[in-house]
Amino acid sequence: MINKTRLEGKVALITGGASGIGEQAARLFLENGAHVVIADVQDDLGQQVVASCMDSKICYRHCDVSDEKQVEETVSFTVAKYGSLDVLFSNAGIMGPMTSLLDMDLDAFDNTMAINVRGVAATIKHAARSMVAGKIRGSIICTASVAASIGGAGPHAYTISKHAMVGLMKTACNELGAHGIRVNCVSPFGVATPLSCTAYNLEASQVEENCCATGNLKGIVLKARHVAEAALFLASDESAYVSGQNLGVDGGFTVVNHSYSAN
Repeated sequence: MINKTRLEGKVALITGGASGIGEQAARLFLENGAHVVIADVQDDLGQQVVASCMDSKICYRHCDVSDEKQVEETVSFTVAKYGSLDVLFSNAGIMGPMTSLLDMDLDAFDNTMAINVRGVAATIKHAARSMVAGKIRGSIICTASVAASIGGAGPHAYTISKHAMVGLMKTACNELGAHGIRVNCVSPFGVATPLSCTAYNLEASQVEENCCATGNLKGIVLKARHVAEAALFLASDESAYVSGQNLGVDGGFTVVNHSYSAN
């Protein structure tokens, strides 16, 4: 049963909220009492999510996180519309194709870093400014990946960017703790989102089949909703003393020896 009060009175900004993990988080945060601003570049999808919710407590705002001015304006829009900013879920990101390091396109690399690292830095910067100014003991959550812990779990540029994101989370945690602001990451295993399906050129069912075959925890298929539930925990007061953590939603994938077999 959904606890309607877990985020009651809180305002959440979710980047990349028009699809995948961000969409599920937007719906879940709304179900749990939050006012939600979806920020994305997928305008049609974002508006469709808002329309399907049929609730005045959720709205859409176009925002390209690689453009700091758009990020700053989106934070200001959120505060003006709902009165504060309590939760940032910095979820927007790109994956890019799987290619050899020997053939790396450095222009594509720069674009990945601009969105996955610079974009996250911009969202943290401006969200934290708002929280500090408003004396909000807020929560900032970033979507990392199992690729932030190990190599070979994603494209090279994506892996580098996610490692950098965890470092960004840790240094932000160091400074913002003095203001009562918590900063954490969620790091999922493979999820059949539009992002991953496009990157691997596979249908959702194929992505899930591959992940189930290689994953450590059997008997469950990881869904975007599971990652959103982890983000909900980090957004809520249930994690009031949790900061600086990279919460793996990976069924133990990054901590086990995959060459070991008990049989």
